Amino acid sequence: MGLEEGIGDPYKAFEPILCVQPHLASQPLEVQRLYPQTGWVEIDPDVLWLQFLAVIKESVKAAGIEMNQIVGLGISTQRATFITWNKKTGNHFHNFISWQDLRAIELVKSWNNSFLMKLIQSSCRVLHFFTRSKRFFAVSMFSFTNQHVSLRLAWILQNLVEVQKAVEEDNCCFGTIDTWLLHKLTKGAEFATDFSNASATGLFDPFKMCWSGLLTSLLSIPLSLLPPVRDTSHHFGSVDEEIFGVPIPVVALVADQQSAMFGECCFQTGDVKLTMGTGTFLDINTGNSVQHTVGGFYPLIGWKIGQEVVCLAESNAGDTGTVIKWAQQLDLFTDVAETEKMAKSLEDSEGVCFVPSFSGLQAPLDDPYACASFMGLKPSTSKYHLVRAILESIAFRNKQLYELMQKEINIPVTKVRADGGVCKNDFVMQMTSDLINEKIERPVNTDMSCLGAASLAGLAVGFWTDKEELKKLRQSEVVFKPQKKWQEYEMSMENWVKAVKRSMNWYNKMQH
Repeated sequence: MGLEEGIGDPYKAFEPILCVQPHLASQPLEVQRLYPQTGWVEIDPDVLWLQFLAVIKESVKAAGIEMNQIVGLGISTQRATFITWNKKTGNHFHNFISWQDLRAIELVKSWNNSFLMKLIQSSCRVLHFFTRSKRFFAVSMFSFTNQHVSLRLAWILQNLVEVQKAVEEDNCCFGTIDTWLLHKLTKGAEFATDFSNASATGLFDPFKMCWSGLLTSLLSIPLSLLPPVRDTSHHFGSVDEEIFGVPIPVVALVADQQSAMFGECCFQTGDVKLTMGTGTFLDINTGNSVQHTVGGFYPLIGWKIGQEVVCLAESNAGDTGTVIKWAQQLDLFTDVAETEKMAKSLEDSEGVCFVPSFSGLQAPLDDPYACASFMGLKPSTSKYHLVRAILESIAFRNKQLYELMQKEINIPVTKVRADGGVCKNDFVMQMTSDLINEKIERPVNTDMSCLGAASLAGLAVGFWTDKEELKKLRQSEVVFKPQKKWQEYEMSMENWVKAVKRSMNWYNKMQH
């Protein structure tokens, strides 16, 4: 199909390239919260695999095409969720350990406070002073977080005897969702990941563009467990013919946030992407420069295509879509679309504040023990006030992350583009635009991770020749411009910050 046919409807152009996100099946991905008191969050790999296959079949059917017409498969996946499996049999040793899982919370704390970490950090500070090497500066600032794979994998290696035994026998494979899906699709023939997924594990050295020998040896994680790292847009092998009846080439593996960045065409240094999905992710394109900051922006590889390496700096808030879904389950509203009207029907939340912290508070607060809470409730408080307070909390977290980015990353912002389910909410979008005093573009299609995977796959098979063609396809639905000065929200935000402080350190380790 020629590109011209796709101009009117940009998505028509994607028919020969299949882009897949495992959670986009008609049935939502089954996430099991096992032992809620411990904060364990796992995903059943068998359920994920069945849903993944269902997504592909549904996508092909919806496009009105046959499997043999597909020239390439691009896969965008959630990051930092991992599994280990038996190299010989392919059987997994445990469920997927989700990026939201808190089982390693005490390991994170003890490592960050350990004498060894302090020694490494101070040594690297000295080395940075003499060499001015960015890599030494990054290590001097480094600390573990719950969202990194590193210590959750260390926990598995320490606590599951079956995995320990397999490691000793050199019969254990580790993989994030992309690696495991590739392994399954090729019936064990391929074992690989890409730079975007690898860089989000906390086990990767973005300066050397390889797995970190220092971190893996520190945590006693054998390098033999980890998959080879390939370009994001790359021929990863073909799907085994038995699965879909035809051998479809897998030509892009990409992590969801980096994929959304690519889908948004944030190709220029200083381009910013604000994804509001399950959580909020704020990313800035830092060109080919790795940026490590003190307060919570993490360096990532956005994508690597041939000689081109694009770096990002990212920070996130854990609970965005989750709090809206929770409010819906409480019957505060029936349809998510109602929330916007409910919030706009009030002048303000009448002093009601909501703290969105079901999975702790991330940067710049970094408190896994914080609790979600409503504060400032009165007899006159209605569900409208509660809903407005929830939406305001999302915009306030956006403001916090944006301020942190401006403070820590010395790159002028060129444009801000939003995506993810929650960006469909005009109230959140307008309030965020006011608070950060920037125009924010919302695309016609808000499912950018999928679009990014399709774009990368299309480039790999030559369907598009370059990124300029992709820019022409991208369409903005609406541009939100600042309408109020952010100072008009100052008192409300001060109250909210006060509520956040009261919610911190709520749980002790036994309760979480």
